[in-house]
Amino acid sequence: MLENSFIMVLIILLINIVYVSLFTIRMILTLKGRRYSAAFISIFEVVIYVVGLGLVLDNLNEIQNLIAYAVGYGIGVIVGMKIEEKLALGYITVNVISTECDKDLPKQIRDKGYGVTNWMANGLEGDRLSMQILTPRKYELRLYQAIKELDPKAFIIAYEPKTIHGGFWVKAVRKGRLNI
Repeated sequence: MLENSFIMVLIILLINIVYVSLFTIRMILTLKGRRYSAAFISIFEVVIYVVGLGLVLDNLNEIQNLIAYAVGYGIGVIVGMKIEEKLALGYITVNVISTECDKDLPKQIRDKGYGVTNWMANGLEGDRLSMQILTPRKYELRLYQAIKELDPKAFIIAYEPKTIHGGFWVKAVRKGRLNI
């Protein structure tokens, strides 16, 4: 079966797509502090890597194998990122600055199930409502949509918090009581 160069190229391509997808997911799990999941994935990752690289090195005179390896690597990065987007691990913190000080935006956002801390701030052109909102990443896009519906001109900055400790909202999320 491996004598057919087309099948060899296809196998190398698929092996590298799987390898790099696993590599990407493992790295993200590592960055999120999920060390045991990352270690488990790395077992499969290294086996796939050795097999794929071995196929290329055993047939180094066939340039198409090297090209398949490189293309598979690139496609694997994209596939791994898409998988991570679907998993949406962790939380996102969204800072919102609004000129809509009269509306009760924090209450409206809280009513949608999000945790909001708000305060009045002062910007170049006057008073602003500043809000900090914490949400699981899987609800990130819904949150942006809700903010834009309530205030289309809101200034939004999002980032991933490294550590979260305390707070009533986080306890509700961990107990599965979030109603977003």
